[in-house]
Amino acid sequence: MEPRIDLYKIAPEPVQAMVQLEKYLHHCAIEQPLLHLIKMRASQINGCAYCLDMHSKDLLSLGETPQRIVSLDAWRETPFYSDRERAALEWTEAVTLISKTHADDEIYERVKQQFSEKELADLTWAIAAINTWNRLAISFRSKAGTYQAPKRTAGVVV
Repeated sequence: MEPRIDLYKIAPEPVQAMVQLEKYLHHCAIEQPLLHLIKMRASQINGCAYCLDMHSKDLLSLGETPQRIVSLDAWRETPFYSDRERAALEWTEAVTLISKTHADDEIYERVKQQFSEKELADLTWAIAAINTWNRLAISFRSKAGTYQAPKRTAGVVV
């Protein structure tokens, strides 16, 4: 599958706005490994090959185990995720599938038990961002396999 257009060249202004949102998220109240888990989960739901490739590489570079990455689609049936991660994954699914779930109150109440209001806002921005990236990458056929994760030493980008 060949890319359709290069958004960075055709419409750089909105891409830069998305990049600024990502810079904010990189320093937000949610820990980076969790952000990549929720980005991976949303990308699984949306079927975004480019983002699945990217976030699996990012997770591995952060020290995530292959077991947790390959089991992410079945997170409810495994013992590999903390209560906080489970809440974030449930919220990711609810927001990604918003037309079906309407982010119902029961899910919201469970998520509130694990996240402060600021963290919940940041988590929701991250979910919204990855859903936007997924839609762009799928629509314009971003080529999976080209992404290179940043080199890290002890979790720090070098």
